[in-house]
Amino acid sequence: MAPRLLVGASLALGARLPILPRTVAPLLLPRTAKRGVKYGWNTAPPRSKHNRFRQVTSGLPPLTTGPAAALARKEATTPPRTGVLAIKKGMSAVFKGKTRVPCTILQMDRVQVVAGRTRESNGYWAVQVGMGVKRPDNVTNALLGYFEAKGVAPKRHMAEFRVKGPDGLLPVGTELQPDWFAKGQYVDVRGNSRGMGFAGVMKRHGFAGQEASHGNSKNHRTMGTAGPSQGGGSRIHPGKKMPGRMGGNQATVQNLKVLKVDNELGIVIVHGAVPGPKGSVVKIQDAIKKRDLTPARRAAISKMVLERNPGLEQRLEEARKRHLELKEERAKVAFDRAIERQEQEAA
Repeated sequence: MAPRLLVGASLALGARLPILPRTVAPLLLPRTAKRGVKYGWNTAPPRSKHNRFRQVTSGLPPLTTGPAAALARKEATTPPRTGVLAIKKGMSAVFKGKTRVPCTILQMDRVQVVAGRTRESNGYWAVQVGMGVKRPDNVTNALLGYFEAKGVAPKRHMAEFRVKGPDGLLPVGTELQPDWFAKGQYVDVRGNSRGMGFAGVMKRHGFAGQEASHGNSKNHRTMGTAGPSQGGGSRIHPGKKMPGRMGGNQATVQNLKVLKVDNELGIVIVHGAVPGPKGSVVKIQDAIKKRDLTPARRAAISKMVLERNPGLEQRLEEARKRHLELKEERAKVAFDRAIERQEQEAA
């Protein structure tokens, strides 16, 4: 620990500190530690000392926080346009010359844009997409009102797809077909992996297992010791690979090539395997690591889709007005029924 220095004392080499009488209380500086972990002294190499980077004099912009900074950080990994929902029908194979190529068949069922998320209202840009049809009897009143205000039939499956900016938003009610994707482009497919149930360490984590002989008795597929002693803290560290529930988690397969799109059958055929069992719902979106669609190609596809769905803004406005009228009628009917019930109870 370094000695405390007097204010104004010379720090030159060989300089002597003035001797003050005992009656005069010297003005001392606080003690400053020269060594210590909390003062920055450690045995790590200089490159791992994060406090030495991004200094004020380095010329780098200061770190910022907030929604705008978060969107800027995610801009490079956010696709410029929305994705779609599809149902995994199974795997097959196609031939390219004499080469057999495994593929997965994904079917789209009445995929429509239900809503849009904007930076002003929600803090980010996204497109809410619905697939399939659900009976109104199996939908809550709140969701029925939600779909009624959008002018869209109740959807069985719903999902949100983040987009880079407002250019990726689509009008409510837009129907997306397989030709939303171009043949030959790359996509990312997300889905819930097939559930395996409770599995051991050999199946779940790929452990090699223990020896078959030399004193091993009925412990051939077990994991062995779970945690060290003494230096390891005599405990099991978090994240230890152990037996447990396997599968049933969201998995993403990136950079799958689109082999074929068919609007009549409503199918998208991609190269390779897709997570999930047959009949599961998957999300298809443009690949974030291979931006093979040029802006001109994306604009042409969007223009084709909008020409196929004319008058969407007018239909949305009419649906909102009709929703408000029906809402007032339902409120009036509920009020009249409440009055009748009170009169019957009073009588």
